Amino acid sequence: MERSLGLMCGAGELPALMASEARRQGWRVVAFAFARDTGAAAHAARVVPSAIAEMAPVIAALQEEKVTGVLFSGKFWMGDLLRTEAVDDAHRAMARRAGGLLDGNVRNVLLTTLGVMGIELLDQRPFLGAGLPGETVLGARTPTPDEWADVRRGLAVARAAAEWSVGQTVVVRREAVSAVEAIEGTTAAIRRGTALSGPGAAIVKAVGPAHDFRFDVPTIGPETIDAAAEGGAAVVALEAERVFVLERGTTTRRADAASIALVSTRGAGG
Repeated sequence: MERSLGLMCGAGELPALMASEARRQGWRVVAFAFARDTGAAAHAARVVPSAIAEMAPVIAALQEEKVTGVLFSGKFWMGDLLRTEAVDDAHRAMARRAGGLLDGNVRNVLLTTLGVMGIELLDQRPFLGAGLPGETVLGARTPTPDEWADVRRGLAVARAAAEWSVGQTVVVRREAVSAVEAIEGTTAAIRRGTALSGPGAAIVKAVGPAHDFRFDVPTIGPETIDAAAEGGAAVVALEAERVFVLERGTTTRRADAASIALVSTRGAGG
């Protein structure tokens, strides 16, 4: 019997990639489009236009399609939650149960809501192919010893910030932290941090020790490298096997063109 997957599609390229992989694995994909042009439609049996403020149609479609598994994909902006006013009873009820916008609160409500419906929330990693690199130097340049020191410092700070649901990206130069990502997102944090640090900074992205990959897979991509290059950064480092690289070939080529050391590490380099 064919299984129906509810793919919650945020912004970016992951929805299309994950929809394709889910279909390859034998799922019937129902795409819930919370963002425009997700690219998932080409791999979906049905596309349901969706909005954060209107959860009743989402719940109805999950039941109608007999969905047994839900998969989040792409970027869902916390800013959208801050600006969104609930317009249906289902959203209001979920908001009341959450009590606040801390990740843990929202996640617990989602898990409870899906659990009551007999739906499992799935880990995203099995649907990502080979995009989570192990410990390696991805580009042409290896960081210097001083740059590795910045990377190690950045990993420690980024992991701590992520554990407290603050952000996953930090900017470090000479072991001084010039920016910690907050609600503005990775690219804006890089621009803010490199403006303060000056040229030569390390951009580091990591997740907390207990990160739940059912809700989010952190990513870097060409846009990350472009922002780092604009700010004169020397290194972009991601936590090995825990951060996804979008458009890996393009990302690596742009890093090489900007003489940025692009590395995937657990923190022992240099």
